[in-house]
Amino acid sequence: MNKNIAVIEGDGIGPEVTRQSIRVLNAIADSFGHEFKYTYCLMGADAIDKTGSPLPDETIEVCLNSDAILFGAIGHPKYDNDPTAKVRPEQGLLKLRKSLQLFANIRPVTTYTALHHLSPLKTKNIEDVDFVIYRELTGGIYFGKKEISADGNSASDDCVYSAEEIERITHLAFQAAQKRRKKLTLVDKANVLETSRLWRKVVKEIASQYSDVELDFLFVDNAAMQIILNPKQFDVVLTENMFGDIISDEASVISGSLGLLPSASIGSGSALFEPIHGSYPQAAGKDIANPLGSILSAAMLLDHFGLTEEAGLVREAVNWTLTNGFVTKDIDPVNFYFTSTLGELISDYVSGKIPGSVKQENIEARKSTII
Repeated sequence: MNKNIAVIEGDGIGPEVTRQSIRVLNAIADSFGHEFKYTYCLMGADAIDKTGSPLPDETIEVCLNSDAILFGAIGHPKYDNDPTAKVRPEQGLLKLRKSLQLFANIRPVTTYTALHHLSPLKTKNIEDVDFVIYRELTGGIYFGKKEISADGNSASDDCVYSAEEIERITHLAFQAAQKRRKKLTLVDKANVLETSRLWRKVVKEIASQYSDVELDFLFVDNAAMQIILNPKQFDVVLTENMFGDIISDEASVISGSLGLLPSASIGSGSALFEPIHGSYPQAAGKDIANPLGSILSAAMLLDHFGLTEEAGLVREAVNWTLTNGFVTKDIDPVNFYFTSTLGELISDYVSGKIPGSVKQENIEARKSTII
């Protein structure tokens, strides 16, 4: 299989973790006879510094002509700490989502037995947690009309949704539920918001086309509580843009590290894959960032290409590193391994260079030579 992949390394730790994903994708290509061609593009603070724009037109063009996009992270303190800045890194990501019509953000939430001790929740509550959040990505309050009064004392942000915007992601969520445990939960605030009432109406109408899927509803405040009390109850969670932004970040802490979770943003054409963490500029250049969220995003990219065996092997490799204690500083601040070492270990596993049993004493100086 030959595929063109646009690569946006972005800011902070983005370049470091993305390079490990590329390393793993190359190992997959070599092992399975695929060819991945990469085109590197600018976005975020790096793009502003070099071009004056958070998303140059050239980046949009490359992304439109690629089979998928692998993205690192964006953000920089000089913009994060200046709310008055007219040009901001995040504008690039919002514009890219709109330009590519990436209307559905997919965030799987899973836990790893080896890391249960890091979760803020009790082990008995997080065993076998496996759900996925489908967040609408191009509508709602983030993209609504924004106004501030002349005197600066009042402001408004419109939240607008059309039935069509709701329908297209709802079908994706139901189809995902059919392939999983056949349960879908709509998270909204239909007791207060008119847009939420429209969501319920549309989702109920579509539910008749998926009679094998159980549909239930939760108000977003209750959903936030239930994710902590009993996350095992969820299978597929469907929600609008802002609610999805909030509850997916809440759910991300269940695993024990923000650096572990991947995501995909898909639309009618191309698709973008990224770890859910931010740019973490304090760690940039230190080779200590956790690359697993990015590498697992690359696994989702492989799924998108229909390469399910290859994606499964990447996930198996990630689980192997965690089970054997090969983790980055965010997981173990004392006995940790470097970003590049994790990438090398996973690539070696994918390539079949690592035997089933590992001799810990042979991994010296945090290198990945395994005998």
